[in-house]
Amino acid sequence: TEFMMIFRHTPNPAMQLSPEQMQANQTMQDWIGSIAAQGKFVSTNRLGFEGKTLKPNNVITDGPYAEVKEILGGYVIVKANSLDDATQLAQGCPILLIGGHVEIRNILQMN
Repeated sequence: TEFMMIFRHTPNPAMQLSPEQMQANQTMQDWIGSIAAQGKFVSTNRLGFEGKTLKPNNVITDGPYAEVKEILGGYVIVKANSLDDATQLAQGCPILLIGGHVEIRNILQMN
């Protein structure tokens, strides 16, 4: 089964990252590499800050997060036997060290 780990955090331009938090940013690739080494990695991408949101009645707003306080920063898709197994993989995510969180969702195949 495939699961998507969605990385979210609240932007704070005034926040000064500690050396440990800066290291967390640099270790994201190492964490993803550890998942790949287990043969459980499928794909990943970061999301940019530019975008538009399309709403009903053809209402278009600038920015992908114009009305929310959190940024959806990126995702990883992994293979796992269960939601609990995918959650175990997510526990090492460096975004947790900078106050972010990881949402884990199963991916349903469309027929």
